[in-house]
Amino acid sequence: PGANRAPGLFAGDVMDLAYVCEWEKKPKSNHCPSIPLVCAWSCRNLIAFTTDLKNEEEKDLTHMVHIIDTEHPWDVYSVNSGHAEVITCLEWDQSGSRLLSADADGHIKCWSMTDHLANSWENTVGSMVEGDPVVALSWLHNGVKLALHVEKSGASNFGEKFSRVKFSPSLTLFGGKPMEGWIAVTISGLVTVSLLKPNGQVLTSTESLCRLRCRVALADVAFTGGGNIVVATSDGSSTSPVQFYKVCVSVVNEKCKIDTEILPSLFMRCTTDPARKDKYPAITHLKFLARDMSEQVLLCASNQNSSIVECWSLRKEGLPVNNIFQQISPVVGDKQPMILKWRILSATNDLDRVSAVALPKLPISLTNTDLKVANDTKFFPGLGLALAFHDGSVHIVHRLSLQMMAVFYGSSSQRPVDEQTIKRQRTAGPLVHFKAMQLSWTSLALAGIDSHGKLSMLRISPSMGHVLDMNMSLRHLLFLLEYCMVTGYDWWDILLHVQPNMVQNLVEKLHEEYMRQNAALQQVLSTRIVAMKASLCKLSSSTIARVCDYHAKLFLIAISCTLKSLLRPHFLNTPDKSPGDRLTEICSKITDIDIDKVMINLKTEEFVLEMTTLQSLQQLIQWVGDFVLYLLASLPNQGSPVRPGHSFLRDGASLGMFRELMVVIRIWGLLKPSCLPVYTATSDTQDSMSLLFRLLTKLWLCCREENHITEPDDTLIDECCLLPSQLLIPNIDWLPINDGIISKLQNKQLVRLQFGKAPGLIGHTVSSQFDAFVRAPGQPKIDHLRRLHLGAYPTEECKSCTRCGCVTMLKSPNKVTAVKQWEQRWIKNCLCGGLWRRMPLSYS
Repeated sequence: PGANRAPGLFAGDVMDLAYVCEWEKKPKSNHCPSIPLVCAWSCRNLIAFTTDLKNEEEKDLTHMVHIIDTEHPWDVYSVNSGHAEVITCLEWDQSGSRLLSADADGHIKCWSMTDHLANSWENTVGSMVEGDPVVALSWLHNGVKLALHVEKSGASNFGEKFSRVKFSPSLTLFGGKPMEGWIAVTISGLVTVSLLKPNGQVLTSTESLCRLRCRVALADVAFTGGGNIVVATSDGSSTSPVQFYKVCVSVVNEKCKIDTEILPSLFMRCTTDPARKDKYPAITHLKFLARDMSEQVLLCASNQNSSIVECWSLRKEGLPVNNIFQQISPVVGDKQPMILKWRILSATNDLDRVSAVALPKLPISLTNTDLKVANDTKFFPGLGLALAFHDGSVHIVHRLSLQMMAVFYGSSSQRPVDEQTIKRQRTAGPLVHFKAMQLSWTSLALAGIDSHGKLSMLRISPSMGHVLDMNMSLRHLLFLLEYCMVTGYDWWDILLHVQPNMVQNLVEKLHEEYMRQNAALQQVLSTRIVAMKASLCKLSSSTIARVCDYHAKLFLIAISCTLKSLLRPHFLNTPDKSPGDRLTEICSKITDIDIDKVMINLKTEEFVLEMTTLQSLQQLIQWVGDFVLYLLASLPNQGSPVRPGHSFLRDGASLGMFRELMVVIRIWGLLKPSCLPVYTATSDTQDSMSLLFRLLTKLWLCCREENHITEPDDTLIDECCLLPSQLLIPNIDWLPINDGIISKLQNKQLVRLQFGKAPGLIGHTVSSQFDAFVRAPGQPKIDHLRRLHLGAYPTEECKSCTRCGCVTMLKSPNKVTAVKQWEQRWIKNCLCGGLWRRMPLSYS
């Protein structure tokens, strides 16, 4: 296997096991892996995989689908798929929120989240080709394709690093909107397409791939930029050609229509080589290198003990014209007839038998495909594909040259020393190996399901084994973080590689790159970068307190947007600026420390709301008031060890938002005094709102200009020192300790987990100094987003964020439109972008 390995690569630190998660060991385990076993990894870092559950009484198998979030792998959601036969395909959609499953009886099911919960799924729609096993399955392309330019990773503009590629959807609705649906290929040579209409109906059509139907043992689906679909098929024999078909889907008279066309086919090189002609009788793996790259295909042929892998490319070539015709009609320049022809790009030497293949999902734009493996960008993670072998090892090879980039030796495999060792391994009996594998969306992690149904999570080094300086490693991670920021994909797999000493550097560089973008893009990405910084700061003890600040900032941005959106212009024919924009403009211009003087410059009629609406917002208003008081009271202690809230004292933009909200709250208080924040003051005559606004404005003036921040004067600090004697300083409810796995993986020690059994917080060293800000078990719990107290042992069902740990009630207790508008902001995802998961009632 080492014959194809590129020189100078050391595998020791390239791949290592992060964690393994297995089923509970019982005398008679009910879980057994499916044959074939399949898994799929979504862009939201959810992994779906299959096992079969033995039923001792009825002596039959239940075909299970399991879905896990990579941050909480033990919290597995297992559902009886309802498939009568073994599940052959699993496929996530482009948003990572829906899953397709297909079986050996021709049934296809579409699974969706129940109440937007990552650990609750239901089968909504489906289709079927009765009795015809499905061998390939894919969602139709939505026309969105983003190219990564690795060679431009140092560019300042995101538009240069990530460019939108012109790509047509497989099918469009009126107005060019992509139509959703899926395509499947069956074992008898049928292609079936199902389209999801906006009204929920499913249009299904089935057509033969070609006139002479033949057995299809392997198939794969890819898409072209023109909106067509390419299907590759093989009957499983290496002596038979690998066939390719173009499939066009259209809707005619409310019916789905499928047109097919035969494309050039190929024979594997190993079958035409006299030395290997009969050595590899079966084609065991057939994959396009990417879903949107129909010109490149990967083939693997095997015998009982070994395999060979070949990479092929479809190219346009000039067709030579006979001299006779040249004389009659000379061919000049572009008029030369062209044909499509498959050409082999590369092939491996003899390998151990391949058990699974995982392809990269990063849409890297290769400006030169000369197969040179020279500089560091050529070893960028997304350029490698993974091959798993029956001896338990995993190889990462370059996706074009097939040269070895990294190797991982599993527990059952040992590094081969010589031929005798290899022979002993092969005769030692069945070994544990990966039967299904998937690379993450940044190719920095690999999930494998082995022959015992155990899930293994492997890290793949960003440097791919090369000795790179810290700046180059950081640049790789930074580039992928930016990619996730632009696409909205989850970045959990990048955090696997962030060490505590990298955090400060990454946060600063990420902020620098963000500030280089234009104002419109900054506004679009404003919350995503804050969530990204929060997840990074969790990984270092020196930045852990900043996590609270970033989540508070996300909450502040959401409240500010919601409350401003409630303001309505008094007249319909108003100027371009909305009441919220005018509020921001006036508050930034008028620097008066008297809240009433600022208030009189506003059109108060734009702030008039119904009394019930104002009262329903009291909990959010109370949080604003409490947080302002907490910040001002903590100003004199800014030199003490860093506590939550510290970064707000130098954040002019956030202080400006608080100032605007204080003005809005003051006006609303005139309409309905009971909606005002409640303060416990030592004097009955004290105007607490005016006092806090005056101090807040003074602090804001010190840091309103980011490039010219001044220190607060002694008078302001003295006034803030007096606050605890004037007002009762509230306790701020910070987020709970995150019970995820990421912080336990930093010491590079293997973590062993069990499905269905949450690990303890032992070894959670990063958060130990964070305990002062967290509610202990048995203390009253709070709904972090509605700011409602739930009691020490909540009776209401709750959901928590898979990333930040934020807790909120599953069902809304509110009926007021304004509060529902607030809840709509985080019904699908948490404010940090994380998915929700249902919590047991006993979570306290």
